[in-house]
Amino acid sequence: MPKNSGWTFCALAAYPPREKSAMLNRRLLLLTVALGAVGWRLGIGGTAAKAATSFAVTHSDAEWHKMLTSDQYAVLREEGTELPYTSELLNEHRKGNFACLGCEQDAFSSNTKFESGTGWPSFWAPIDGALESSRDTSFGMVRTEVHCSRCGSHLGHVFDDGPKPTGLRYCMNGVAMKFHPASA
Repeated sequence: MPKNSGWTFCALAAYPPREKSAMLNRRLLLLTVALGAVGWRLGIGGTAAKAATSFAVTHSDAEWHKMLTSDQYAVLREEGTELPYTSELLNEHRKGNFACLGCEQDAFSSNTKFESGTGWPSFWAPIDGALESSRDTSFGMVRTEVHCSRCGSHLGHVFDDGPKPTGLRYCMNGVAMKFHPASA
């Protein structure tokens, strides 16, 4: 018998045989899928309020795919988020308006833009009537999603940690917006 046979036995006893480990992994996977299906069915993490709304500007899914790049589509239509510090609009400081890329409706004035340090273009107030919001419970947290009132495109989220005078921080995806410079 090898000199460390007791240690080997203890080490082997600490780890279940491969079949039990694989079975545990399968059970965990099945449990995760089942809970995800229940959450999806109950609308957890969804934005049913937005889906039920009709908008002035509408396109078929195929039309949206033709109009947008894959990154733009992922954010505007699938409620994704771009990586921080990747947007060209983060450093846009000219006078003008920031508009929804989906329908070009002006959403924010450059007068309300501020440096939040988050890596996304941030504003303390939208243009009146340009945005709508809905409850977002994705990723195990409750947030307020912001979308365009004209076409329903997802633009970002609003938080209550912004500067005066509103105390709000509209944290927007730059890939979801287009800048319209003010005319001289």
